[in-house]
Amino acid sequence: MLEEGNIKLYKWLSPLSLFYGLGIQLRNKLFDWNILCSKSYDIPILCVGNITVGGTGKTPHIEYLIRLLSPTYRIAILSRGYKRKTKGFVLADNSSTAKDIGDEPFQIKHKFPEITVAVDANRQRGIEKLMQLTPEIDIILLDDAFQHRYVTPSISILLSDFNRMIYEDKLMPYGRLREPVGEKSRAQIVIVTKCPQDIKPIDFRIISKRLQLYPYQRLYFTGLCYDDLVPVFPNENLNSVSIEDISQKDVLLITGIASPQPFIQYIQGFAPKAESICFPDHHNFKKKDIEKIQQKLSQMKCKGDSPYIIVTEKDAARLLHNPYLTDTLKQRLYYLPLKICFLQNQGTIFDSQIKDIIVKNRKNYIPQTIKTSH
Repeated sequence: MLEEGNIKLYKWLSPLSLFYGLGIQLRNKLFDWNILCSKSYDIPILCVGNITVGGTGKTPHIEYLIRLLSPTYRIAILSRGYKRKTKGFVLADNSSTAKDIGDEPFQIKHKFPEITVAVDANRQRGIEKLMQLTPEIDIILLDDAFQHRYVTPSISILLSDFNRMIYEDKLMPYGRLREPVGEKSRAQIVIVTKCPQDIKPIDFRIISKRLQLYPYQRLYFTGLCYDDLVPVFPNENLNSVSIEDISQKDVLLITGIASPQPFIQYIQGFAPKAESICFPDHHNFKKKDIEKIQQKLSQMKCKGDSPYIIVTEKDAARLLHNPYLTDTLKQRLYYLPLKICFLQNQGTIFDSQIKDIIVKNRKNYIPQTIKTSH
């Protein structure tokens, strides 16, 4: 294994990357030559995706767009529903679980119950079903659909993790790129995600230069902002906890995400001795996993109070209906909500660009207000 900066590369697999890359390039050329056909729709469709395997922060960026647009528009989210136990098109309702629609769509539906959420690996079919079943919707947000070229979105937003920039990576399986870096040209917006809050001005310039974007592409930078801890199972005895309050507490961190280090480092900034158990991305917690967590808790030398168990918001979505959690674990279980925040005061510019694109792509546009803030 070879390391270049923060990027781990498996050089011995590079010959396989050559064949993989030829296949991907041929597929994209077939779309470019209209041999494989992409379909447009009479409704604004915003695609948020990446060309990298692993987490780049798609869900918090989708949630940002929901907060931005839902006061004015009726929004639907269409996702593949990765690792769900169902097949085909599923329209989420208030009884849907992570097993029905996938952990990320469930997280969105749980947090924004008024938003229409659906899953379908076939995005064309999913869009057409949404328009048929919910004709009142104004906008569709496609989650993780940059490679799904059978749909022509109104705009494509491409995310790249600051800690694993696409120009430093290689094609699978040598690296973690799903497509060659040049395919970034299909995006109108590129966002560098998970930037540190103390990023230096020179880093902005270096990244901008190395990305080599075209004049029609706009570059933004975002970081992660965390809120107070929220109980996964709230009740009268379990309320939100300020992150500063865990500084003298025993803490066990549980993660099942692609890039757990920013989450772990943030918590350890308040609780330096926090211990962690990391599972694979989209991990489905089984009985043996819960037993492992319970065993780890029993090994921790607690200083009086019961230890906090802190998970990511995505993991909380999977644990909410887990049948193996004991009441003792439920009473200690908190998740750390996160939001994205734009750096360099770019948020206002991004908001305006998104709203302008929606207006230009709406047929017979009539301004309206769906909800009123007080």
